[in-house]
Amino acid sequence: MKKQSMLFWDLMAKRYSKSPVADEAAYQKKLEKTREYFTPESEVFEFGCGTGSTAITHAPYVKHILATDGSAKMIGIAQEKADKAHIENATFETTTIDTYTAPKENYDVVLGMSILHLLRDKEAAIEKVHDMLKSGGVFVSSTACIGNVPFYIKAITKLGRLIGLTLGLFTAEELKESMVNAGFEIEHLWQPEGDGIKAVFLIAKKAT
Repeated sequence: MKKQSMLFWDLMAKRYSKSPVADEAAYQKKLEKTREYFTPESEVFEFGCGTGSTAITHAPYVKHILATDGSAKMIGIAQEKADKAHIENATFETTTIDTYTAPKENYDVVLGMSILHLLRDKEAAIEKVHDMLKSGGVFVSSTACIGNVPFYIKAITKLGRLIGLTLGLFTAEELKESMVNAGFEIEHLWQPEGDGIKAVFLIAKKAT
């Protein structure tokens, strides 16, 4: 991500940490489905972790989770929350998916929640995740797919680029295609019903 984008998220960190989940029921459903792929020995990596809520919630179900974000302010808040919750098997690091030096076939699960649509090159990120996963490992993502939204929403996303924010204009089908092209098999896909843009929750498995 660009430096302007990181500055934006640094400035937003405190407000973001206090913001309620937009759809609590959908969030809990995603958490529960993700845990079906965990074991007590799971090594988990998360990129775009924000202030760490998802990583902290999942930590008791896995061996270790490395949660990363490009915003140092976000990571600082995440570490404070983990310390307060006495979570000892979660590590927080300031880095992005494109700059992180990823060991090959090291992780059982990779999480990319509300982040793929903010990347300049989602295909490169998906391919990198594929390399990071062990055989049979899974990539869990939740992504705003707005390729089919009205033109005025697309216009708003273009304005975001003026401050360094990227919002990918792709559909759910195009996201699936990117996953398959990278060597993944689609295990699960769900999009909540309702008004507004609902993120596509997708679990993709690296072939054994």
